[in-house]
Amino acid sequence: MEEIKEITIENIASEHICCAFSDKKCTSGYLAKKDWLKANIKDRYTFKKLDVRGKVFIEYVPAQNGWLPLEANNYMLINCFWVSGKYKGLGHAKALLKECETDAQNMNGIVAVVGSKKQPFMSDKKFYQMQGFELCDMAEPYFELWYKAYKKDAPKPKFKSITKKGECDIKKGIAVYYTNACPFTEYYTKELERIATEKGHKIKLIKLENKEQAQNHFVPHSIYSVFRDGKFVTQHILNEKSFDKFIK
Repeated sequence: MEEIKEITIENIASEHICCAFSDKKCTSGYLAKKDWLKANIKDRYTFKKLDVRGKVFIEYVPAQNGWLPLEANNYMLINCFWVSGKYKGLGHAKALLKECETDAQNMNGIVAVVGSKKQPFMSDKKFYQMQGFELCDMAEPYFELWYKAYKKDAPKPKFKSITKKGECDIKKGIAVYYTNACPFTEYYTKELERIATEKGHKIKLIKLENKEQAQNHFVPHSIYSVFRDGKFVTQHILNEKSFDKFIK
């Protein structure tokens, strides 16, 4: 099996970070993601990948330093986990998860946010079920929190109460919240602004600039979330083709 490599301050300039590395439209977002990683490595944010030019990686961080609205002190939070294309079904996902488990062995356990049904830009919960994770909380409309405890007396993690309604505080028009934790968000939020404006919609873009803002976000998906008239719509990164499907 190919080597698993960790991104560090020392090698980040020369290593690709898997997502969007060949998408020229997202070059600025790709560089912004590298800057975001560099800023968060000090908080034990970890990015490990198979040493190939493909999307085969895992990102995790102690939940208290994570960019999600959770109550999960001393748990390791899996922030992004992707094994794609020809690399599926070869044991790479288990190997990457093992890296996370090793780094979390002295903690309360591991947590991950998934969808009740398969959702774009989110891990498939079936994988976690097969690895011994259990459901511990839910938030509207389809977010689930799954965990694997390493200590019998460890408290169950949970979503913060702010996430339970799936509502934001911008009650008119489209609101898009995003971070630079994903290299696609910079380009596609601007594209969504253009598309929505051309179609006559009022739209506001809000970048979450730090973990404190993200830890108090309105839904358990701070990387990218779309609301309309205050109600959560999707975490699917929208383009012109998918706009009409979600914004009717």
